[in-house]
Amino acid sequence: MGLPGDDGQGRTKGPVPSPCDAPAARGPRGPLGIVAGSGAFPAAVAEAAAAEGREVIFFLIRGFADPALERFPHQWFRLGSLGRVTSWARALGVREVVMVGGLTRPRLSDLGLDWTMLRLLPRIARLFRGGDNHLLSGVLGLVAEQGFTLVGAHEVAPRLLLPEGVLGARLPSAQDRVDLARGLDLIRTLGPFDVGQGVIVVDGLVAAVEAAEGTDQMLARYGEMRRSGRLRFPARRGVLVKAPKPGQDRRVDLPSLGPKTVERAAEVGLAGIAFEAGGAIVPDAQALVAAADAAGLFVIGIAETTA
Repeated sequence: MGLPGDDGQGRTKGPVPSPCDAPAARGPRGPLGIVAGSGAFPAAVAEAAAAEGREVIFFLIRGFADPALERFPHQWFRLGSLGRVTSWARALGVREVVMVGGLTRPRLSDLGLDWTMLRLLPRIARLFRGGDNHLLSGVLGLVAEQGFTLVGAHEVAPRLLLPEGVLGARLPSAQDRVDLARGLDLIRTLGPFDVGQGVIVVDGLVAAVEAAEGTDQMLARYGEMRRSGRLRFPARRGVLVKAPKPGQDRRVDLPSLGPKTVERAAEVGLAGIAFEAGGAIVPDAQALVAAADAAGLFVIGIAETTA
């Protein structure tokens, strides 16, 4: 089986490619390999790349990727099968690879290591002794050693990046701008410690810092502190601030923003959300604006030079 054609709507569809019969790439770079974790962002990246004329092949991580992605050419694999998946990619003519989507840090014992990974086991074990950026950058290094060029979602689908300025009808107040500036300063300060990409700042108080739990659980924790009376802020105060860590490899773990984040921020009583412009993936900007306007929240992209 070869790579399928285009369905006329900017999407590729067709049979699952076989590593036994590599397709002839239409462009000089060949098809784009997309290693997919969970969430809606892998599909958005694929559709944006296809709209630019790029053929895509998914490598779907078992236990994480959405089965709906099977509408694209794809192969399923376990996280520990580096040798197998890189052999597939080579046979299919893939030279550039992008990693996108959510991924919970696995236990080393759950990886299902193939022989390639077993040979690399001492290095892999060291990668687990650190933060997410340390781990993901190390994994990228392992993949690059197999002869692939690692690219970021922001490089293959730049149209999905959050633009600068206010999105939607609501504007941040003067206090909101003070809070978001404080949050961005904090993320820059914590970056060398490989701590999470998000904070919540309310009236100058750092109310929550994202750690290993992720953004959703940080928002839930903040909401519980308000409900319990530990934090006595009125509704529609405070800002969720997210940005890449300084020095972070933006080919992996770039922050993402969608309607669900807006809904959760509204549920816990925040006034708005601030992201670094160009530092977050937004798969559906119209849906994001609609959700923000419906919830009465502002969403703003802050230029990196002023962040």
